[in-house]
Amino acid sequence: METWLFDIPVAVWIGGVLALYMAWAIGANDVANAMGTSVGSGALTIGRAIIVAGCLEFAGAFLAGGHVTDTVRKGMLDMDLAALRPEFILYGMLAALASAGTLLLVATRYGLPVSTTHSIVGAIVGFGAVALGWEAVAWWKVGQIAFSWLTSPLIGGLLAYLIFSLIRRLILDRERPMENARRYGPVFYFYVFFIIGMLTLFKGLKNLKLDFELPEALMLSFGLGLIGAGLGWLFIRRVRTGPADEDDQFRRVERVFVVLQILTACAVAFAHGSNDVANAIGPLAAVVHVAQDMDVTGKSPVEPWMLGVGGIGIVIGLGTWGYRVMETVGRKITELTPSRGFAAELAAASTIVLASRLGIPVSTTHVLVGSVLGVGLARGIATLDLRVVGRILVSWVMTIPIAAILSVFFFYFFKGLLTP
Repeated sequence: METWLFDIPVAVWIGGVLALYMAWAIGANDVANAMGTSVGSGALTIGRAIIVAGCLEFAGAFLAGGHVTDTVRKGMLDMDLAALRPEFILYGMLAALASAGTLLLVATRYGLPVSTTHSIVGAIVGFGAVALGWEAVAWWKVGQIAFSWLTSPLIGGLLAYLIFSLIRRLILDRERPMENARRYGPVFYFYVFFIIGMLTLFKGLKNLKLDFELPEALMLSFGLGLIGAGLGWLFIRRVRTGPADEDDQFRRVERVFVVLQILTACAVAFAHGSNDVANAIGPLAAVVHVAQDMDVTGKSPVEPWMLGVGGIGIVIGLGTWGYRVMETVGRKITELTPSRGFAAELAAASTIVLASRLGIPVSTTHVLVGSVLGVGLARGIATLDLRVVGRILVSWVMTIPIAAILSVFFFYFFKGLLTP
């Protein structure tokens, strides 16, 4: 670890490359969480989805990506035990990035949406148990996060079920669906803009000093919601409501939800960038801190260049292999329309915003897939492709043990490579 290159420890160079690799894998696999439903419903083409999501993912990672990082980087291992062998944390965090990135790479190749949070936490647990001992792993913390992985898709699915059922009850199942869309559409616009406001204003944009406490964020988001409702009212009035056959009526209604779905997809993309970038730069921050100070007890600062590495990697992954998992989430689980995709995206955004603001590194994958399943269940279980669902569930179960095994291998690799 005494080896330096251009006045920077070699371990930091390796960590930067691996963080970029991990971020690329996050973008390639998790892009489906943000834009898969929009592409599947026809609201956006793949090319436009990549451009829109790329901008929002990078903005979320760079502007609001620091608040979840501490949860991933610390709390999983006993820092008192780690302080006795700080170099093991350096080797281990490099191993975590390499193993989680590799797992995501393989999953993406087969179009399986797996959890990046599962991957990185499983990798940290794997090297921690081998390098520091089983007692060094904060199993209660692992269980706490695992519980959120269970509850987040359930909450997302329940919200999606309720939202789409409400849309059907108020609009789609009525005799004059377009007239009812005019009546109730502004309410949905209000909620979308309110969620976007909470995402950005409630301790979200710390780098721009736009992080407000809850009362102020609620008030400002409420005002933004009113603006959104007004814009929605103006837009919906431009959609024709004259005589038409039933199919044309539904096409007009779906036009209303196209805009809503794109807005919510943007919110999910921003939330995903802010939440999941921690899985790439959390270990990197630890590597930099240990390599420079040989200290694991102090706080590892998250520098802007680290957020930049994470954001750029996510965008590159999104633009290269992102379409593979996007196809699974957007088209293979259940048939989506803009109204169904909107219900799934809105439910996912609501769940992610809450978890992200609480500093809990939830799996965006689990939330979004749970929301898509909720929309499918609202139409009947026969509308779901249970074989695809089964493959996804198996990949979720296998993520942690595979990440842990890979992490052990890479831990010994980097230990041998960097030990003087």
